[in-house]
Amino acid sequence: MRIALLGASGFVGRHLAATLQARGDDIVAVSLRDPARAAALTDGCEAVVNLAGASVSERWTPTQRREIERSRTDLPRAYLAALAHVTRRPAQYVSASAVGYYGMSRTATFVESDPPGDDFLARVCVRWEAAADQAAGLGMRVAKIRTGLALGPDGGALAKLLPLFRFGAGGVVASGDQWYSWIHIDDLAGIYLRAIDGYDGALNATAPAPVTNRAFTSALAAALHRPAFIPAPGFAVRLVLGEAACIATEGQRVLPEATLASGYHFKYARLDEALDAIVR
Repeated sequence: MRIALLGASGFVGRHLAATLQARGDDIVAVSLRDPARAAALTDGCEAVVNLAGASVSERWTPTQRREIERSRTDLPRAYLAALAHVTRRPAQYVSASAVGYYGMSRTATFVESDPPGDDFLARVCVRWEAAADQAAGLGMRVAKIRTGLALGPDGGALAKLLPLFRFGAGGVVASGDQWYSWIHIDDLAGIYLRAIDGYDGALNATAPAPVTNRAFTSALAAALHRPAFIPAPGFAVRLVLGEAACIATEGQRVLPEATLASGYHFKYARLDEALDAIVR
């Protein structure tokens, strides 16, 4: 299969490209910075995956907020508008999204059929997915991958955590009671493959067993055989990240109900197994 991959140079993009190439797919790496050129390069592809988007893990200054939204809404809309003029359009459009769609909660459990939240990230995700839905008007199937905390050895959530924990400087963040809906990068790539091969709708890319930050901290310390007794108070995290701190200090418990119903089988359903594989 010939697949256009927007955002191929990022953490998820690199792993997904390697997974696709391993099964014999032909990858066309495309930049979304020029939507018209991106649409032209997509001509003749059978599927397109859009992973592009500005980082949400930096302080949300007014400029960063605008870029977070622009990269997830304006640019995909412009790309799809240009794709309307392409003769050989893909049959499948797969867009990244995030579990931020559901909003933050320490008590609720969310599945794909639940409504969105109403904080900044939730509103961004709603508009992000609405932009992706424009592809349906071009006769394409549309899948949206609501990704949780992606774990891998070379990027994602562990990029900053692994050096700290290896040094013995890791610890619980804020209260430690907030939920982390995590996923191993291999399973994230696998869910994208499931969507690429023909899925219409939203899929939660989270492992079936989310954990609290306290449990996550203990599991990572155990995998590295290091102590983890230096806490990160909530006010300190907020001092560094501002509003963006809610990702680390609040979280949400998300289950992959539709993902499991689609027939996907997780390679790493338990956090200890995932972390052991990453550390090795």
